[in-house]
Amino acid sequence: MSRYAAMFERLGGEGALGAFVMLGDPDLVSSARLLDALVAGGADMVEVGIPFSDPVADGPIIQAAGARALAAGVRVGDCLDLIADFRGRHPDVPVGILTYANIVVAREGFMTDASAAGTDSLLIADVPSIEAKPFVNRMQSAGIEPVLIAAPNTPDGTLTTIAGLSKAYTYCVSRAGITGTHAGGTFDRSLIDRLTKANAPPPVFGFGISAPDHVQAALAAGAWGAICGSAIVDLASRGGDVSAFVRSLKDATRNDSGLS
Repeated sequence: MSRYAAMFERLGGEGALGAFVMLGDPDLVSSARLLDALVAGGADMVEVGIPFSDPVADGPIIQAAGARALAAGVRVGDCLDLIADFRGRHPDVPVGILTYANIVVAREGFMTDASAAGTDSLLIADVPSIEAKPFVNRMQSAGIEPVLIAAPNTPDGTLTTIAGLSKAYTYCVSRAGITGTHAGGTFDRSLIDRLTKANAPPPVFGFGISAPDHVQAALAAGAWGAICGSAIVDLASRGGDVSAFVRSLKDATRNDSGLS
């Protein structure tokens, strides 16, 4: 059983909280501590970015985090080392990479290296489903579960393709545009229903999730989980208590959270 499948089984219907950070921001030592802080706060799964010079799907907060990491000299190999070290400390927490095609293509053996480091899933943000099959084949050969993106305006035929290619979970965007804490998303129940009909892996909402009520709204729409990124990255850059913030988001996944 994959770590994602084991996680969803363990949660038993409770929503999964995913927490995203940019690896190497602001430096390798701080990044390792931040990864641990996510788990200490109760994150069920950890999603990580690899710093890249042209992150077209990311808003200014995550762009700035990537720029800080690149300025510190962080490279792909350093990021894989961070994942491997994290895996040694947290053997059961699913780890997914969210990155771009240039990163994957430029490094020969990226898939096998990522798998050897302990990566569970890979989402390549700028590869559309129509071009994803060769990447998916390489992921699966390396033992990595593919994750594809679905949106409310994705046609049914494309959702069927996405459902057939995705394995760990289905990344559902809550709104058009780039990542960021601005303009919290609208969580479209019909997207979840269409993915369920297509037998897609568990739907998890991302983009614009920055508060406990966003998490609750995503779960109320039928998602199996929610991923928060920019709000965590922003808080960490300001020296805030990341574990406490993640804990507040995780509390919102529970039926007895007390949130209205």
